[in-house]
Amino acid sequence: MERYVDGFVIPVLNEQLDAYREMASEAGKLWIKHGALEYFEGVGDDMEPDMDGMPMVTFPQLADTESDETVVFSFIVFESRDHRDEVNAKVMEDPTMDSDNYEEEMPFDPERMAYGGFRSIVSYE
Repeated sequence: MERYVDGFVIPVLNEQLDAYREMASEAGKLWIKHGALEYFEGVGDDMEPDMDGMPMVTFPQLADTESDETVVFSFIVFESRDHRDEVNAKVMEDPTMDSDNYEEEMPFDPERMAYGGFRSIVSYE
């Protein structure tokens, strides 16, 4: 089966990381409730890896983070692109997503979030 993944790279202020974790925890429950196969949120840890001199762009460079920010790497796994579209439609229709339910601002700047949908070309389980 060809899996499909929505991927995200998000710069988050260090002081907002706990708020982001809370938001992500609720979001993860919501996506799983509506059929996503896996939901993952990870915070940057080894952001300047030693690649034995190999040139590369690091995630902080990619996300253009400031000194008071970190990078969150996230992904959601689906059965297929069609399945992704079905799950995301259900999530958006869920009453939890009603903007009136959000008392606080997002704990990150959505305009700086990088997002993409990816079809799998190699997958091992």
